[in-house]
Amino acid sequence: MNAASIIPNSLDLIGNTPLVRLAGPSEAAGCDIFGKCEFLNPGASVKDRAALSIVRDAERRGVLEPGGCVVEGTAGNTGIGMALVCNALGYRCIIVMPDNQSAEKMATLRALGAELVTVPPTKYADPNHFVHTSRRLAEETEGAIWAAQFDNTANRQAHIDTTAPELWDQLGGKIDGFTCAAGTGGTIAGVGFGLKSFDENIVIALTDPHGAALYEYFENGELKAEGSSVAEGIGQGRITGNLQGAPIDTQFRISDEEGLEWVSRLLREEGLCLGLSSGINVAGAVALGRHLVSQGRTTPRVATILCDTGFRYLSTLYNPQWLESKGLPVFDWLARD
Repeated sequence: MNAASIIPNSLDLIGNTPLVRLAGPSEAAGCDIFGKCEFLNPGASVKDRAALSIVRDAERRGVLEPGGCVVEGTAGNTGIGMALVCNALGYRCIIVMPDNQSAEKMATLRALGAELVTVPPTKYADPNHFVHTSRRLAEETEGAIWAAQFDNTANRQAHIDTTAPELWDQLGGKIDGFTCAAGTGGTIAGVGFGLKSFDENIVIALTDPHGAALYEYFENGELKAEGSSVAEGIGQGRITGNLQGAPIDTQFRISDEEGLEWVSRLLREEGLCLGLSSGINVAGAVALGRHLVSQGRTTPRVATILCDTGFRYLSTLYNPQWLESKGLPVFDWLARD
């Protein structure tokens, strides 16, 4: 074995994920579409990067002391990443989560040793929203910090420092566009800032699900939501700290049905089992690719984020009864008797 290939520390497994060319999306867009395989992080999602960055930043600032506790409000994936990081560094971890998230995420958090608190889903203005509940728990818990992933810019710094340079290197400095959805906003803002530092001409596009307000904000300057989405972990109704000043050049609104079509195709045609946020991101990448082609760019190259594994959604996206209950199309192989 080559000693250079040995990873010296389990936390060094976070990041440096592969980049894959997606054949179906590339054909549909008329250009090259690439997916960053963030489901290959230890916690099986892109959120591992933010979790590690937030904890390391708190350590550097001296607010998280040995044996301390990290409290976070999350739709699940950040919590999973945070639980793994806390285990590796000897911290207690408390996660507050809306109770409508997938059963797999809840079971995973418990299995990882996190202390899980679930609350009913509600609007951000409600003091019982999972974010506000997590802040109060942090204030009430001795030796705890509140991770505050939505407004803590250590989140987007993770993508400025790691994800953007990785994409630039993997594509040999030849990248025309990047797009993904926003939950906290850390990924799109951080990758956007990072890529723009290499080349200001790279187009950064927001891919927004229905039910979120950012499409209208970047299109018309108004935070206004239309429709709804069952996608977990993406969609935002406010300008978070991580989204402040984000270099968004254009925006696309993508339906659950469009996202599910790509979830289905990527599994059937390319052997990638992904969540709905990844399908929505890929649909956005196809839209961005077509946009760049229409502008006359020659064989543009567009990258997006494959956020997490579909194995995290077996009780929802890959459950025909659940899909039917939401009025969504059932994958043909699930509809077989």
